[in-house]
Amino acid sequence: MEEEIQYSTVVFKKSGAAPKEKEEDLTTCSEVKPKVAVTTAPTDDEAAARSLFGVLAACLGILCVLLVVSIGAIVYITVVVMNEQKANLSELTAENQQLVTERRIFDGKTEELSREIYNLTWMLEVILTFNTFNVNDYCPDKKCQPCQKGWIQFQEKCYLFNEKQPWKTWEGSQERCLTTAADLVVIDSQQEQEFLSNHTKKYFDKYHGYWIGLKQMNDKNWVWIDGRIDTAGYWMSENLGNSDQCGLMIPGRNLTSSWNQADCLMNNRFICERDVLIRSK
Repeated sequence: MEEEIQYSTVVFKKSGAAPKEKEEDLTTCSEVKPKVAVTTAPTDDEAAARSLFGVLAACLGILCVLLVVSIGAIVYITVVVMNEQKANLSELTAENQQLVTERRIFDGKTEELSREIYNLTWMLEVILTFNTFNVNDYCPDKKCQPCQKGWIQFQEKCYLFNEKQPWKTWEGSQERCLTTAADLVVIDSQQEQEFLSNHTKKYFDKYHGYWIGLKQMNDKNWVWIDGRIDTAGYWMSENLGNSDQCGLMIPGRNLTSSWNQADCLMNNRFICERDVLIRSK
């Protein structure tokens, strides 16, 4: 540390009687000298402290530089990693979308193959109902049709409206249908009833019609040829015959009341029904 030293000169006036005739002015003068810095040599402890402080300052500077470099490196690596992750995510998203599309296509093809297998199984079962399957009737020009020639398709069924003579009894009609791997028609809905009514026509007299696969049992229940009890009941209000053993559809009647209870031995036209060979897709 430097100490400040100031110097001054002071003149003291001596006491005594002054001559009366002349008094001299005495002036007190002082001299102020500017301060002079005094330097002292540092001690060994102070030098060591200064040296240590310099080393610490240098180390701190180096650490700051390293810290800045490290932060920069971390930021750079983070950005690079994030960009790579984004690129990987985009690639994975694209691959996932492609897999979803391929899975959808695969499911579609699987469903299509399942339908084909089902349809082929259905066709085989229909063919096996024939004692002798006439390929030319079903597949003219080697292209198979749902129904054979002369039959009319409605939904998943084929119908034969037999109008040729000789007409047949109910039993004779069923036997004729069996020769074509069919049965007398079983009516399951009003839509089917309407379809059949639209394809029948009056002939001979009001008592004649088309045999359907409905017959009265001993317990008075009306049962279809496939064993089901009739629940539709499109019966006429009046009975045109003298007996009531078999079901006969009378053409030209009201849609919901065209069935007559007729004698099974009466000769009439008839309607055969069988499954289609090829199901609609």
